[in-house]
Amino acid sequence: MKEIRAIVRLEKVDEVKEALERIGVPGLTIAHVEGHGRQSGLIEQFRGREFKVDLLPKARIDIVCKDEDVEKIATTIREAAKTGEIGDGKIFVYPVEDVMRIRSGEVGEVAI
Repeated sequence: MKEIRAIVRLEKVDEVKEALERIGVPGLTIAHVEGHGRQSGLIEQFRGREFKVDLLPKARIDIVCKDEDVEKIATTIREAAKTGEIGDGKIFVYPVEDVMRIRSGEVGEVAI
């Protein structure tokens, strides 16, 4: 099993969610987060003064899936989230050792 963690633009969350629903992803978690990548934030102007915004609002999408579904899910996220501009985000893939459904006690892939 793997965990896919995607950091995407807030305005792309609905598109990504709908694309994942179309390919049958059964569950996901979405959280609003702040951060920055290589661009180290933005320089904004307000009332004629410049100031640096270090942390930009983003969304984090977490999905646990079977190993064989990783490529399809990651590709779907990339295609739905892409604008072609700096700050589109990143996709990370982590190994998942085990999972347990709290309600039933099911363990492993059946609990995803």
